[in-house]
Amino acid sequence: MTTESTTFDVAAWADEVRALAAQRDAVILAHNYQVPEIQDVAHHVGDSLALSRIAAKADASTIIFCGVHFMAETAKILAYDKTVLIPDEKAGCSLAETINGVQLRAWKAEHPGAVVVSYVNTTAEVKAETDIC
Repeated sequence: MTTESTTFDVAAWADEVRALAAQRDAVILAHNYQVPEIQDVAHHVGDSLALSRIAAKADASTIIFCGVHFMAETAKILAYDKTVLIPDEKAGCSLAETINGVQLRAWKAEHPGAVVVSYVNTTAEVKAETDIC
């Protein structure tokens, strides 16, 4: 029995990804925490808020956000007229998952009149219930 070794051509893959992005009028955004191969193929690399701001100003009609859910949601909030895609539907953030909209609404009911301040690393559902983000 022989085993066949396959070599992944990163450069060819990157060229193909970039060509597909151009064909589909897409810009690729990669968070700082992404692996180098993803960062190298991205049009922009940065932190979540900076990338979301880039998404809002991008000429492309489609945003491919290589990050976690809250990042893509924030990009969609700022780039409401664009299609925002996240390549890994299971990409989550433990910080963003510490509270959800149901929990925040319950807290607000217990503390009427309190001002809710949340960090950018929260879900769109939490941002919708937030006074200052």
